[in-house]
Amino acid sequence: MWRKALFLVFFSLFCPGIQAQHTLIRGAIVRGDTSRKSIALVFTGHEYADGGEEIRQALKASQTPASFFFTGDFYRSYPALARALKKDRHYLGAHSDRHLLYCAWEKRDSLLVTREEFLSDLRNNYREMRKTGVKKARYFLPPYEWYNEDIAAWTQQEGLQLINFTSGTLSHADYTTPSMPNYRSSEVILESIRKQEREKGMNGFILLLHIGTAPERTDKLYHQLPQLIAELKKKGYGFVRVDDLLERE
Repeated sequence: MWRKALFLVFFSLFCPGIQAQHTLIRGAIVRGDTSRKSIALVFTGHEYADGGEEIRQALKASQTPASFFFTGDFYRSYPALARALKKDRHYLGAHSDRHLLYCAWEKRDSLLVTREEFLSDLRNNYREMRKTGVKKARYFLPPYEWYNEDIAAWTQQEGLQLINFTSGTLSHADYTTPSMPNYRSSEVILESIRKQEREKGMNGFILLLHIGTAPERTDKLYHQLPQLIAELKKKGYGFVRVDDLLERE
């Protein structure tokens, strides 16, 4: 408890532009202001980009701003796509350079990287981002969406803010393939989003999907993106970039 209290004091003193209504878990912002009927649609990318152009066109057709968090490997492999998304005025951020696993799955407090390894990897990610013209990106989304308080603190010491997706839906499972025990079909994922909205609402939600998935997953959730956007807009939600969701006007 004392760790959380200390972090919140530090957060309020040194991040005055970030709203106090945010939900934090282990030092990462996982949800925006729940009094606002706004959703930040977030896409991460590392190895695959098969949905890139389809997602871009769906967002353009529906006039929907979004946020993209890519690894350095992604920026190196798909620079033209990154520049196109920036040109479309979407938010571009970092997702680690080499998609490192920071801490053990079975014991979250056990770090798998040193502070020096973490900082070197993070800075390399930002170096690749700058090559695509992204000069500022305050928010950092950890690889595998897996982190602990140490990672959050190290991120903060770099003048950055760690964020993660809002729990309650299965949207982040859109990368799974049929051979995986945690496989979820697009229809199951969509129904989890509808259920969350119906039963608890999605105000301030950070809704995470992937810009590409392995070829073994033929049931691509991004094919359903126009339908998902239309459904949520019909429910009265507005889509915003993460910086618009998390910062005061």
